[in-house]
Amino acid sequence: MIDVEGVTCRFEAPGRAADGDVVAVDNVTLSVPDGEFLVVAGANGSGKTTLVRTFNGLVTPDEGTVAVNGTPVGADLVAARTAVGMVFQDPRDQLVAATVGADVAFGPENLGLPHEEIDRRVADALAAVNMADRGADRIQSLSGGERERVAIAGALAMDPDHLVLDEPFTGLDEPARRSVLDRLRDLRDAGTSAIVVTHDLRDVLGLADRVVGLSAGRVAVDAPPEEAVAELPGLDVRAPDSLEGGSAGNFGAEGGSAEDLGVEGGTAGDLGADP
Repeated sequence: MIDVEGVTCRFEAPGRAADGDVVAVDNVTLSVPDGEFLVVAGANGSGKTTLVRTFNGLVTPDEGTVAVNGTPVGADLVAARTAVGMVFQDPRDQLVAATVGADVAFGPENLGLPHEEIDRRVADALAAVNMADRGADRIQSLSGGERERVAIAGALAMDPDHLVLDEPFTGLDEPARRSVLDRLRDLRDAGTSAIVVTHDLRDVLGLADRVVGLSAGRVAVDAPPEEAVAELPGLDVRAPDSLEGGSAGNFGAEGGSAEDLGVEGGTAGDLGADP
């Protein structure tokens, strides 16, 4: 469980006095139960990335508290960062090793796990992002989309209780995106919380149990996807017009039709394409 209570985050703005700081997150309270698939949606600058970075102490709130599994984040950063895996929007911010396999193994190695367990986690994580045979590849040789997949694999290898992914589908082709979606579905079914931060809900809305929409740092929407759809256009995000034509579970499901995926008059491959 992640519990956020009255969290406010401010940042200094050049040329402004202290009382003119930018408020990125404004008095947000929410809880993420174990096993919930949560989509945090909002336009650029809405505060969504700042909010989720408080979940494992990458950002310290100016006001309010964040607790993970009952323990305040500030009281045990190691525990928080083990329990809350984070995939950044730009994979260059978290890739640390020369090769794919070494990078994915970095986190589990720092947990002091046995070699057999590390190897198993690395193999499972790479398979989940369709890179099972790429462990020896050098990071510098990878495309941007491939680097994103390695970053996701690195987070999966930590086997976290809560997995946060910030715009995880940027640069991914359709097979990679589907592989990640399938893995997220498996994690949800196994009881791992998945928190996807995005301004484009067309890939993930149907997997969501709940949508939290931010505007100017405040919670503007907090509802199941069926109810959230009507309010999302006001947040300047991309979302299907409705969930009509199939159940929410059909979104992003392998083998679903274009209509099930919320794409009118197109194919499943049109998901995520610019209009």
